[in-house]
Amino acid sequence: MIQIFPDAEALMRGAAEMFVERARRAVPVCGRFSVALAGGNTPQRTYELLAGEPYRSGIDWSRVHVFWGDERCVPPVDARSNYRVTRTALLDHVPIPAGNVHRIRGELHPADGARDYETVLAEHFGTEPAQFDLVFLGLGTDGHTASLFPGAPVLREWTRRAAEVYVAELNMWRVTLTATVLNAAAVVAFLVSGADKADVLREVIFGPREPDRLPAQLVQPTASETRWLVDRAAASRLPASSRA
Repeated sequence: MIQIFPDAEALMRGAAEMFVERARRAVPVCGRFSVALAGGNTPQRTYELLAGEPYRSGIDWSRVHVFWGDERCVPPVDARSNYRVTRTALLDHVPIPAGNVHRIRGELHPADGARDYETVLAEHFGTEPAQFDLVFLGLGTDGHTASLFPGAPVLREWTRRAAEVYVAELNMWRVTLTATVLNAAAVVAFLVSGADKADVLREVIFGPREPDRLPAQLVQPTASETRWLVDRAAASRLPASSRA
């Protein structure tokens, strides 16, 4: 499902509304709302909106459990940390219990951080598939999502829930959820903004299947829902029928 918004701000408000809607659906059924968040500028603005009204008061934050789709291997106080961005934009401003915040420990050795996050996921979801109620993802101009980068060995990881990833172009280690976990989510929502994403967005959705080159194509839940929340600039290269 593709939803096109007139501009980036409208897209971000749409994402905030989706967060509230999915939380309201999940809590009566599951007793909690488990969400995996993304890094990047578009999600950051969404988190700022969620920290304010009318969204803040529409959520029972005591039932919200926050996870991350990926993290850079840096300390949690580092400006590059996805956790830090989310904490300053959202978590510091809402009444969420500290025990409901499940960060990836980027300060650990990458392999240790991945194993630690697998333990965190197991403690929350048990032996059942790690089914998030909602996953927010971004889309890079190279077709990556979370820390699933083109050509990375993690693209062929189907047994682990989290794995370490070295991104040579950035000279940085990261920890990411695997495609297996992302595809088990109830709803996966890609948030894509800007004209620089127009070509890759068209390729990922409508181009030939080349997940080694376009890892975002690995995210294709079979028993759940994928939503593309995009602004008009990002949608400018999509087929006319999909932009109607």
